Amino acid sequence: MALAGRIEHYGWRFPPLSRTRQYVDDDPFTTTIVHAKKLTASVVNVLILISFFFFLSLAEWISSKIIRAGIIGQIAVGIIYGTPLANILHEDWQSTFLALGYIGLILIIFEGGLGARLDLLKKNLFLSMIGAATGVLFPIGLSYLLLYLGFGYGAVETFIVGASLSATSLGTTFAVISTASSTVDLAQTRVGSILVSAAVIDDVVGLVMLSVISDLGELSQGHSVNLGWLIGRPIVASIGMAIVTPLVTKYLFAPLFRRYIEYHFARFDHISNIILMILVLCAFISIAAYTGTSILFGAFLAGTFLTYIPSKHPDGPFVVMSREEGEREENKSPTFVHTFERYLLDVQKYLMEPLFFSSVGFAIPFVQLWTGKRIWRGIVFTLLMLFAKLIVGIWVPLWQLLSSSNLLNRKTAKECPSEEYPSEDSKNPVWSTICLSGLLLGSAMVARGEIGLLIVEVGYNETSYVSEDAFITAVWAILLNTVLGPVTVGLLVKSHGKKIEKGAWGLQRAVPAGGGGSGDSSIDSSDG
Repeated sequence: MALAGRIEHYGWRFPPLSRTRQYVDDDPFTTTIVHAKKLTASVVNVLILISFFFFLSLAEWISSKIIRAGIIGQIAVGIIYGTPLANILHEDWQSTFLALGYIGLILIIFEGGLGARLDLLKKNLFLSMIGAATGVLFPIGLSYLLLYLGFGYGAVETFIVGASLSATSLGTTFAVISTASSTVDLAQTRVGSILVSAAVIDDVVGLVMLSVISDLGELSQGHSVNLGWLIGRPIVASIGMAIVTPLVTKYLFAPLFRRYIEYHFARFDHISNIILMILVLCAFISIAAYTGTSILFGAFLAGTFLTYIPSKHPDGPFVVMSREEGEREENKSPTFVHTFERYLLDVQKYLMEPLFFSSVGFAIPFVQLWTGKRIWRGIVFTLLMLFAKLIVGIWVPLWQLLSSSNLLNRKTAKECPSEEYPSEDSKNPVWSTICLSGLLLGSAMVARGEIGLLIVEVGYNETSYVSEDAFITAVWAILLNTVLGPVTVGLLVKSHGKKIEKGAWGLQRAVPAGGGGSGDSSIDSSDG
């Protein structure tokens, strides 16, 4: 009865088994009519679902063609079909799609970890930390300048709004990288590795902000909260996972896997790969959740873990030039990236990812945005918050200035093919490429997306500090920045992608140990 009630609650109505049997015994024709009536009542629901998924695909295609940012169309469909506007989808469906979309977000981050260049992440970690810190401090600082001093919002209220705009949408960042891969493989570029690291760090910082803001509500209600442990737990957990994971991977799991396990994988190809991928992903997100850090951070670490553990020498079973070679050769196995592309990529790209970005649209209070005061305040705050993230890109030319020209020439001679890097005489093209790389980094950090909305909604719904005007102002900035960021990146990659790819902050050539294969050859060979 509980299952039947749940099915009926979702709009799918079926007659009880006992009544069906009675109709069958009495009159088959009557049974057919009753079944037809029951099913006809649910046809509207079927048509709604069909139209929802159709328009998700159509909107993604149109926005990709026009503005090179397909996720914008999916967010728009979510606004229209969800609670904010027409409320066409049943509330339970929206909750279901939200859960499926979150799985899609985890898969997006997991794919980003699988394709990450670990050597570039390690080499540019310090610069990534500086960029992430800039992307957190500037939005909060500029929020106080405008909201606290200009609009007269409260100090705590301003902090909550600024914290929501200090976040970077990790899902949007990796979706942008994936979308741009047809033109430029950003994951294999220096600026792309900095972007990935900075976005992951910002996600962890966003989790800390969310925890603090959530418990500010308990403090305002008179509940006792250990604020030090509240702030310290996600920080300690994140740093602990970031330190422990590489150590146990390099000195424990990688040697065990390479010595005793990986050669058996060649017997089963994708089956053994996908079983290990699911186990590792579930383990990492569970550890992340129970230790108090972001499960998205856990998903990213799971991807990098699987990228590192296979052998990198030419005889290793995972060192292949293509997926077909891994499937064809008896002593070879497809890489984990190959398995993801074959079994999970289509589901992620055409189902889970659209549901995730449409669920972002479900959370936007669209109708409440449209009053004169809220519009102009929202636009002004949007422009300020746009600058607050774009400024992250200034570290690319600044870092270039801090590096001596001789050191730069030595490094680029090793990392880039000589025919791809501009000559020393063409100084203007070099610096224009460097500035374009910085603009790409800043633009990709602009989108706030689901993380920003979550923070400001918790502040608005669970604390007494955030007024409705402040909430709407924040939503304006989050929404417009989530639109402007991917659009700018898409147009930038379309017009200057190849130029960025060939510059000093573009593709970095790694030398694999004794040759290598697709995907895994990008790992630092010294660690193999």
